[in-house]
Amino acid sequence: MSNQYSYFDTENNGHKTFELPGAKPHYNPDRPGQVEHIGLDLVLDLAHQSYQGTCSIRLMPVRTGIDCLTLDAVNLNIQEVTVSNIPQPFDYDGERLEIHLTQPTQAENPLTLIVTYGVEQPQRGIYFIAPDAHYPNKSVQVWTQGEDEDSRFWFPCFDYPGQLATSEMRIRVPKPYLAISNGELISTEEEGSDKIYHWFQKQVHPTYLMTLAVGDFAEICDEWNGKPVVYYVAKGREEDARRSMGKTPRMMEYFSQAFGYAYPYPKYAQVCVEDFIFGGMENTSTTLLTDRCLLDERAQLDNQRTESLVAHELAHQWFGDLVVIKHWSHAWIKEGMASYAEVLWTHEEYGPEDAAYYLLNEARSYLNEDKTRYRRPIVTHVYREAIELYDRHLYEKGACVYHMIRTELGDELFFKAIHTFVNDNAHQTVETVDLLRAIEKATGRNLMFLFDQYVYRGGHPDYKVSYNWDGDSKLAKVTVTQSHVKTTGEKGNEKELFDLKIPIGFGYKSGEPLKTFTVRVNQREQSFYFPLEEKPSYISFDVGNATLKTVQLEYPVAELKAQLQGDSDPVSRIYAAVALAKKGGLEAVKALGSALKTEQFWGVRLEVAKQLGKIKLDQGFEQLIGGLEDEDARVRYAVVETLAHHKTPESYQAIALVLERGDVSYNVEAAAARAVASICAGKRNEPLDEGDAIARLQQVLNERAGWNEVVRSGAISGLSKLKTSEDALNIILNYTANGVPQPLRLAAIRALGGISTGQTPGNLERILDRLSDLSAETFFLTQVAVASALGQMETPKAIGILQSLADATPDGRVRRVAEEAVSKVEKNIGSDKAVKQLRQEFDQIKKENQELRSRLEHLEAKTK
Repeated sequence: MSNQYSYFDTENNGHKTFELPGAKPHYNPDRPGQVEHIGLDLVLDLAHQSYQGTCSIRLMPVRTGIDCLTLDAVNLNIQEVTVSNIPQPFDYDGERLEIHLTQPTQAENPLTLIVTYGVEQPQRGIYFIAPDAHYPNKSVQVWTQGEDEDSRFWFPCFDYPGQLATSEMRIRVPKPYLAISNGELISTEEEGSDKIYHWFQKQVHPTYLMTLAVGDFAEICDEWNGKPVVYYVAKGREEDARRSMGKTPRMMEYFSQAFGYAYPYPKYAQVCVEDFIFGGMENTSTTLLTDRCLLDERAQLDNQRTESLVAHELAHQWFGDLVVIKHWSHAWIKEGMASYAEVLWTHEEYGPEDAAYYLLNEARSYLNEDKTRYRRPIVTHVYREAIELYDRHLYEKGACVYHMIRTELGDELFFKAIHTFVNDNAHQTVETVDLLRAIEKATGRNLMFLFDQYVYRGGHPDYKVSYNWDGDSKLAKVTVTQSHVKTTGEKGNEKELFDLKIPIGFGYKSGEPLKTFTVRVNQREQSFYFPLEEKPSYISFDVGNATLKTVQLEYPVAELKAQLQGDSDPVSRIYAAVALAKKGGLEAVKALGSALKTEQFWGVRLEVAKQLGKIKLDQGFEQLIGGLEDEDARVRYAVVETLAHHKTPESYQAIALVLERGDVSYNVEAAAARAVASICAGKRNEPLDEGDAIARLQQVLNERAGWNEVVRSGAISGLSKLKTSEDALNIILNYTANGVPQPLRLAAIRALGGISTGQTPGNLERILDRLSDLSAETFFLTQVAVASALGQMETPKAIGILQSLADATPDGRVRRVAEEAVSKVEKNIGSDKAVKQLRQEFDQIKKENQELRSRLEHLEAKTK
């Protein structure tokens, strides 16, 4: 999350720029010295959502004569600053604390700053959770969130990742609350009705990884190699904790081996908290997770996102915590590896096909952002706020780059390079160049060519691949086009070309190894000729599918069918299914239908189901219906989603039956709830009863509250597809009320955007009024949901609310989402329609002004 700074000229490549107005280059500040230790001694007042205490910072000055130190400190009540018990004069503007030292620094002569301060009802950095009139059952909790630069909102500090220090916390809380922090618990003391917890983190880490979590938690104890592994959850959810996090010790063993460095901290705690604004945060030795990740028995059947989340945050203990990024622009080193660790763990636990499919979906996530949002280099220091970088380029594209490095080096050398990188940089800060250096040190390989193409510039290759066989000369001809390169006269735009070695394989019989050749693809269009003893059954482009790319296969139907049946790589079978669906016709339907029944791997069956839905033939529908009985819930989910595109009474009845009888999978039921409304809304020749769909969804809303409100959220999403229905709108509006379970309420807020496009002007005003009211709420997830809803609308009035939200929010992520939503609305309404509507609204305002002026003149005349 680049214009003149990026490799591509964004004006010419057809992609939106990542940089929004106000973006500028960011650098770490000059360093007055090395922070050696940070100590917090805080007394929490949970009832008043405030605290008082001190922050001590021991600094080893880098040079003599510094007489002013500037700390990051936002909205803190600064009472006093001392050095060696001597008060220091200071200036504070609400964001920066400037301390004027009475004795200037002496190089290599440490000094300790002690800042006495307080905080009341903070909005960022530290969060107080408490029951209220709308949510009386909410827990009392306190938790912190430092990444990217939010630690400054709860204690004064040098708040950037380049400073590493040891830390400790003394936290006073009322009994029976637990206070959990980084490192080891040194002591606990009881004083009357309070308890003081003293934690010490002896390994250095940056300020953004310092954490505190307070609550009346259940404590579930596990262990790995004698080290405590602890899960903290709300009381009564102990079994959910074991179900959700119980694989942690095995993951610790696996990552210790994979990264070549034993888990480096004295304990590993995972604390599940309410209203968490992310999925998880890898604070050193003490990860915070959203309590929404806790699985019940049914959710465990088809939800492995929790397992991936646990693996992701644990992998950060090495990549991010042990090896720390020097600047936010290099965050892909940690986020890319933590995302790739999800792939590594999937391979370890579920096998190579699951891992290959997981990586494909990582790639798709990035590709979607690149196509629909913006294109940027992975490494860029030009942005407004660092949190903007935390996007699909950073995580998923980063993961794909790590996989490309692994393929380029081979497994043995890849893991040797990773071990070298971790061991050489443990407890230190790194930049991208340090990874390149470790690779070269461990393997002798210089991978700058790969980093130049995938890390330091935006984009990826889009390949179009065609094939034909010359029987006389026994030559296979494969033509590869880099279709993303726009031709200019005879010669393509060469700076957009990728220069990569791609393996091309030829298959004969299922189960037999491919005959593989590696070619260098570095021109816009190249034809390669391969002498073969006999005609192959199928062609496999990019054997192993390690290259981050899009690919369009233009092979004959026979070769595509053979690849769908015979290629050992599930991703190649998926590409064959996609190409077959594009061909269309009865032969493609039969081949895909057969694969839906006989394919062994669930991921390919899931993708085959999606592709069957794209061929508009009755036979495709018949094949899909059989998929409703698939043994894997994820496949059934895809079948239901696909059937939603068949707008017929038959598909409606099939889905209604699924909804009626239920499914062991929450996700399948949710998909069915969306689908019945979707089919009804898109009815073609034979009318379907909208009232029947609403009644079914109302029944779901009345009866199926469950894990994270997944099913009822599906029903709300379904109602939003009935765009002309006032009854559906009224139900959705009811569920935006305070007191509705949070996941369901957020789903209802988002649904207002979807249903708005078919409503009457009066109902549209009701929607806008409601979203305007909701935009004033301060909770991060509510603001994002409001921006999401407004971004789906087709009225200029949505733009005003979005701009007010962008101006008012203190959160850079919300601001960016709101500004991007403005662009979506402008696109939705189109320039001509927008100008017309604005002119109408301007005329209306002029008319109202004239009426007001007339009334004012009338009143003035009367008073005279």
